[in-house]
Amino acid sequence: MTHVAEVTGIATGETPGGEEVPAALLRADGTYLPIFVTDDQADAIRRGLADEPFDRPLTHDLFVGMLAEFGGAFDRVRIDDLREGTFYAKVDVQRYEEGEPRSLTFDARPSDAIAIAIRADCPIEVSDEILDAAGRSGEELGVDGVDTEE
Repeated sequence: MTHVAEVTGIATGETPGGEEVPAALLRADGTYLPIFVTDDQADAIRRGLADEPFDRPLTHDLFVGMLAEFGGAFDRVRIDDLREGTFYAKVDVQRYEEGEPRSLTFDARPSDAIAIAIRADCPIEVSDEILDAAGRSGEELGVDGVDTEE
């Protein structure tokens, strides 16, 4: 089963090696899913959440605009795999040819997929398996149901 996740913000987490890094914090089915991202990706996600444009289009803004201009639409983003501590994602889109939709799926880094989903206002889905493997309680993360921003 999959659950639609909301991006609650960017938090700071500690990697297994003890390094402090930003993490996109998703919430699905009452469970939080922290996904470590780079500083640049954290900024792109944060700007998307705040609807705060950059002076020039960021890559995610460009991609969303180009897909729309070429007659495509984003259906959903899926955080669908976790291997050796690394999350994997897919971006599902529709392209219309002569009025007929054609479904396409693209492999993506979760950070890119999340930044795109925010800009395209499309759902982010997370499977039970991912939540079971990497989900955390709000209490465990110290958020207790409160949206987190850095």
